[in-house]
Amino acid sequence: MAKYAELIPNFLTFVKINTRSDPQSTSIPSSDRETRFLNQLKDRLTKMGLKDVHTNEQSAYVFATLPGNVDKSVPTVGFISHIDTADFNAENIQPQIVENYDGHSVIKLDEKGEYTLDPKVFPSLKKYAGQTLITTDGSTLLGADDKAGVAEIIAAITYLQAHPEVKHGDIKIAFGPDEEIGTGADHFDVKDFGADVAYTVDGGPLGDLNYETFNAADAKVVIKGTDVHPAEAKGIMVNAIQVGMDFHAALPDFDRPEKTQDREGFFHLYDFQGTVDHTEMGYIIRDHDRDRFEARKRLFKGIANQMNSDFGEDRVKVTIKDQYYNMGEIIKKDPTPVKIAEQAMKNVDVTPHVFPVRGGTDGSKISYMGLPTPNIFAGGENMHGRFEYVSEQTMEKAVDVVLEIAKLYAEK
Repeated sequence: MAKYAELIPNFLTFVKINTRSDPQSTSIPSSDRETRFLNQLKDRLTKMGLKDVHTNEQSAYVFATLPGNVDKSVPTVGFISHIDTADFNAENIQPQIVENYDGHSVIKLDEKGEYTLDPKVFPSLKKYAGQTLITTDGSTLLGADDKAGVAEIIAAITYLQAHPEVKHGDIKIAFGPDEEIGTGADHFDVKDFGADVAYTVDGGPLGDLNYETFNAADAKVVIKGTDVHPAEAKGIMVNAIQVGMDFHAALPDFDRPEKTQDREGFFHLYDFQGTVDHTEMGYIIRDHDRDRFEARKRLFKGIANQMNSDFGEDRVKVTIKDQYYNMGEIIKKDPTPVKIAEQAMKNVDVTPHVFPVRGGTDGSKISYMGLPTPNIFAGGENMHGRFEYVSEQTMEKAVDVVLEIAKLYAEK
């Protein structure tokens, strides 16, 4: 019998529910399907007997409390996961179970074999020999990011309820929307949540522990062209598509996601819609170092300014919006939450892998709100697409770590 009997059944149920967020929406949550799932989780937490289960009106997060069972004052620990999935097909998700994977075979996802998990392409598969994998059917993402985290937190709470001999302080739970579109934690209510320290259970493979993230901004470039007949274009036409290409070419050639790694930042062009008359481009700007991040934004604006100067008029408009900052700047002031997580992993035979994540988490914003929130692994691999998969054994270890963190804080 599995140690956490409901962990995998819950996960398989959760991922089949479409909760994809909507980047074009301005509502909170961004989609009704997220609201429906959050309400389902709210009902589940209430039936579990947790206290103060409620939806925070400010953020749409569902909050709940498992009261402590110790007779002394100890820190209140929070565990947070998001329920939305990324911008890939999330309708009719059909997870597949691959038991006792041998670590070298090609896993066929769809019946035709058009999409496969091949260790030659995805070498991470080799480390899962002997484990049970949960994959997609090749037509959707899986949703382990971050329904694995949701299932793991619920499994940990269920275990603590069934084992009162395990001592812990008050534990706060938060399930929230819209992490994948970068707005979920914008309105997180730290006071209502009521934790002294928190962890997002939203990381990748076994042992991942992140307390440094990118500094991040979203940038829009809007270009006004002048469209005339090509036969009469000399000295008159301004091709907004060409101007957009010139703008992109003016950025550092090697500062792109596909050419960078570790702490190297980048400019990423993720959208280009254009005609001769009007072109719009979408970028994200990333860097772990705050000074270099600010320099990247100045360079970006400087290219537009130089182009406008050359045109003798404003044809290139740049708008930059900061999204989140490197939470390491906050957590380094008191690294206790990271040390606790490291010790918890070691105590359950998991080797911590501490590294700066090339992205962000809800914890990036929440840490700047005054609640230190590192990120621990949930188990997903190849997230955000049809090749996503997760190991059942890694998910179980994530539950072990959540439980151990709660126990260590109760011993403080």
